[in-house]
Amino acid sequence: MNKTLAYSILFLVIPYLIRAQDSFDLNVFRNQPVNYEGITGDDKNAIKIQKGRLVYKKVKVPKYREGSDVNLKLRLKSMGDRWDKSGSCFVVSNPELMSILDTGEDGKEFPIESGVMSRNLGIKSTSEYLPVVELLRFVTPFGAGYYSENNEGHRKPVYIPKWENEIVWEKDISHLLSITEGEFYLGVWIDTWTKEGFEIDLSLHYSGRRDALKQVKPLLNTIGYVKGQNLPEFFADTTLTHTFTIENKIKNAKLYFLTSGHGGHSGGDEFSRKKNQVWLDGKSILDTIPWRDDCASFRRYNPTSGVWLKKDTASYIDFEARKYKVKEIEERIASSDLSRSNWCPGSIVEPYIVKLGDLESGTHQIEIAIDAARAEKEKYNHWLVSAYLIYEE
Repeated sequence: MNKTLAYSILFLVIPYLIRAQDSFDLNVFRNQPVNYEGITGDDKNAIKIQKGRLVYKKVKVPKYREGSDVNLKLRLKSMGDRWDKSGSCFVVSNPELMSILDTGEDGKEFPIESGVMSRNLGIKSTSEYLPVVELLRFVTPFGAGYYSENNEGHRKPVYIPKWENEIVWEKDISHLLSITEGEFYLGVWIDTWTKEGFEIDLSLHYSGRRDALKQVKPLLNTIGYVKGQNLPEFFADTTLTHTFTIENKIKNAKLYFLTSGHGGHSGGDEFSRKKNQVWLDGKSILDTIPWRDDCASFRRYNPTSGVWLKKDTASYIDFEARKYKVKEIEERIASSDLSRSNWCPGSIVEPYIVKLGDLESGTHQIEIAIDAARAEKEKYNHWLVSAYLIYEE
């Protein structure tokens, strides 16, 4: 075979070897209400449980045997709920096993071994039950959308040109492709207690570009999605310990750990630095204080945030004197500006990613300890924590 012919054959064959699969767009929800005993919306395939605080549906996506990028996009606006609320976009990783959807819709009971201190069920994975995997955790802003046309009593600072009418979060979830292809259940939960609630759009985009396919092992999730799951305030009393089994040795394992502290007012877990520690098989793998101090950057999404005044001194340009001067002023301080335990009103909660290397087959144990305050009357200190493994076979 001469060189010219060989090059011609390669020119024809190579595109077929490197060609990616087709891209795919999945529009899961559009203008979908999430509320408490409010309107249900027009989507006949959307199933609402917990009186509307959780909505989910069964969806279908092509199989990407050579992997693909996956991008999640969630749009949210208030329909009358003026408060910051915890939220979670999740996937049922194995529809053949029991999940929160079975307990919420069919009334099945959680396995006792899935619980912590007997009163918090549905947290840990078992042989018959899997907690849902969070694709995205978020906290709603104060009133963006419904209240954005109203200055709310002159609460808007001068550096905000306008209140935003909605908020949009986007997240690369390519590492979760193996549980977001084929047929699966996808849902959104918001901790709202108003009939007005919120409105959401949710979509997934699959690029089709080749990517290494990862496997997913759900471990635990403390969020109280449905009846039978109480406020996760037990970290003040105990360490969360979970024993799980790996059937065959896995490679390049990573732990995805999401954590956020809530409640307790000014001195509670929401506004206090609290240490989070994680051990695997007795070895410390994470020791950190989850904290966000950039919450003021979300001010334009929070028209109904509470505001008070704080005296301060400001250096400013006096144009008549043509020099800087200092004077006492009163500065607006909004609740949404305050630093918090790994979240801001209007932000998503980013996971901690811990490289674990290869894990042998057999039994393993994960332990999570948080220096949490006790929940008291009207001071509902609690921590939303979820964890899963990503690995190669």
